[in-house]
Amino acid sequence: MTAYSHGIGRYPSIFAPGSLLTIMQVNQPKNISNFHIVGINYKKTDATTRGAFAINQDQYQQILQDAKQSGLDDLFILSTCNRTEIYGFADNADQFFKLIDQHTIGNISQFQQLAYAKSGEEAVKHLYHVGSGLDSQILGDYEIVGQIKNAAKFSKQHGCVGTFMERLVNSVLQVSKLIKNETALSSGTVSVAFAAVRLLENKVPDITGKKIVLVGVGKIGRNTCKNMMQYLGTKDITLINRTATVAEDFAACNGLRCAPIENLAESIQDADIVLVATNAPHPTIHKAQLTNASPKLIVDLSIPFNVAPDVRELPHIDVVNVDELSKVQDETLERRMQEVPKALCLIEEHMQEFLYWFKMRKHAVVLKAVKDKLTEIHHREILQQKNGANYQFEDLEAVSSRIIQKMINLMAGKVRKEADKSDLYISMINDIFETGVNQE
Repeated sequence: MTAYSHGIGRYPSIFAPGSLLTIMQVNQPKNISNFHIVGINYKKTDATTRGAFAINQDQYQQILQDAKQSGLDDLFILSTCNRTEIYGFADNADQFFKLIDQHTIGNISQFQQLAYAKSGEEAVKHLYHVGSGLDSQILGDYEIVGQIKNAAKFSKQHGCVGTFMERLVNSVLQVSKLIKNETALSSGTVSVAFAAVRLLENKVPDITGKKIVLVGVGKIGRNTCKNMMQYLGTKDITLINRTATVAEDFAACNGLRCAPIENLAESIQDADIVLVATNAPHPTIHKAQLTNASPKLIVDLSIPFNVAPDVRELPHIDVVNVDELSKVQDETLERRMQEVPKALCLIEEHMQEFLYWFKMRKHAVVLKAVKDKLTEIHHREILQQKNGANYQFEDLEAVSSRIIQKMINLMAGKVRKEADKSDLYISMINDIFETGVNQE
């Protein structure tokens, strides 16, 4: 639930077309030790704390602007109901803590106390685990894939995703897809939206006769609504959204009702069940709206919470939030747990492919420079020959001979200059050109 919201070689980019060769030629590689992730998640924080550090789209855009002014131009932010994390390149992770401090309402000291920070390959591995649902509050939650994709895409649109990050995100999304298709990690209750349906199924056995109001028709709201219709068989659902056309279009496609946001208080008064999936920075549902209402169940799917805390004081109102919802387990959990080793193997395989690409990419810069040097020699010799008074096609043989000799002279000159490394250089040249000569 979003608060705003390659393997190598064979995986296309999700962001924009372009060949790997082009990318490798124009981008200098970065030091992977400067790749960091800092964040908090559900493991050490409750939903209220996470809500204080949730980042909506406006905040995200401002963070990216401020980051670029500070020289940070390769990062993205993942802010969901379960976590707020910054991934990217920086001299040190403290620079990311500073961005959190400047743009969220939470106390930065509390954030630092509860946060985790990882660098280098550990940070890379963390993103693979997050993207595969292994680090989710509901094991195997597949909604995180879309959230990572959207977060990285938003950052790229604002000029803050470089080659390393783009390639890494592509790899993570591809591995996540493989895990979903080749394991049973994502079977059963694998998202907050579906967990809400399980909750309703258990708490409201006669739900088809109940009036339901869904406040917020974003991705989480739509998924929850579809799941209710498909698995619970209920269609007595009224949709309310701040942008009315969004609710109207979804209602028309699914045979549901909708009501304007101005009728929110009236609509929830009459409802038996209220699901709140909005993205407002402050509560949408208040105690005063429910004091004289009929008994009802309210499920708050929002981060930060969109149901005011004092609503829980009303004895006839039962409120369930995302932390409580994530405890809903189903009969497939044990089977999903058994799939974790398979998922870890797939992650390890593709992470190593990614790291190999990264290491080889550093060599590509040198190889490109060698190619440029050879091209320079070639062009110079061709030009010299063409400037001759009696240029003949057969003279290309002489040109080729001079080019080869110049290459040998370059290598020999380096060997003479670096006498202490001469054996190493000659051995490498011998291996590269596979001469078959035994140096022993």
